[in-house]
Amino acid sequence: MNEIERSKSLPDSDLLRSFLTVAQHGNLTRAADTLGRTQSAVSVQIKRLETVLAARLFERQARGMVLTDAGERLLPAASRVLADLERVGTMFAEPLAGRVRIGIPDDYGTTILQDILNRFARSHPQVEVTVRCGFSARFPAELRRNRLDVAVYAADDTEQAGETIFEERAVWAAGESWTNPNDEAVPLALFDRDCWWRDVVLETLDKADRPYRIAFSSESVWGVKAAIAGGLAVGMLAESTLERGMRVLGKSQGFPDLPPSRLVLAQAPKAGGDATAAMAAAIRDGFRQYSPRR
Repeated sequence: MNEIERSKSLPDSDLLRSFLTVAQHGNLTRAADTLGRTQSAVSVQIKRLETVLAARLFERQARGMVLTDAGERLLPAASRVLADLERVGTMFAEPLAGRVRIGIPDDYGTTILQDILNRFARSHPQVEVTVRCGFSARFPAELRRNRLDVAVYAADDTEQAGETIFEERAVWAAGESWTNPNDEAVPLALFDRDCWWRDVVLETLDKADRPYRIAFSSESVWGVKAAIAGGLAVGMLAESTLERGMRVLGKSQGFPDLPPSRLVLAQAPKAGGDATAAMAAAIRDGFRQYSPRR
């Protein structure tokens, strides 16, 4: 095989990006929305990549697109390839300068923020970055007041601002040793401020006629997690943010299904410039490549 023929058998970055996006969402429709393409176009790209690699990358199941063993092997390699291409693309560009202020939910602070900042610092070392990692329900107001330039925050299905960058299952979490009979009020760990996250917990239990009491309140997700892991209370968490010592409660324990956890990316009305755009792209790519395995 000559060099031209060999190059035709190599996957291009567009195919790999589609693969990573489908792997992240586990759903063709949501992946297509993220990529700004039709579902059929993304499906064609996945089939083309499978043909190029002569390997089946996904199993099409009722619950979505599930990675095969070959897909699992490709995942880290595809992430590295796209990261390397991004570095090459910025190698000869004029260096960015300035300042950008970002907000990231604290439940994702240790899992993904480090990777986003590491990539951004390597590509744009002259940009000053200020990070607020905390209670994300405050971030929309901070954006409107121009106290943040770009932020990621949890939103319900009615939230129109921003773009959806990550979605996953929300679960009822409890300590491994926690027990509570169905006829007793469920002790809850909640955020102590009005937010969608708190409201959905109470509304879901009200609709299910499941009695509850508020046993613990905290501004921080770490406080809520401590109450859950310590066996004091039950709380709602995004599945990938569960900590060691926690377990998931379901219908067999009397807990109804929860709506998915959805994260959106939004910018301040007056935010602009290349530094803000570059940070928004870094956050978007970071969550696109974030594929937790439990």
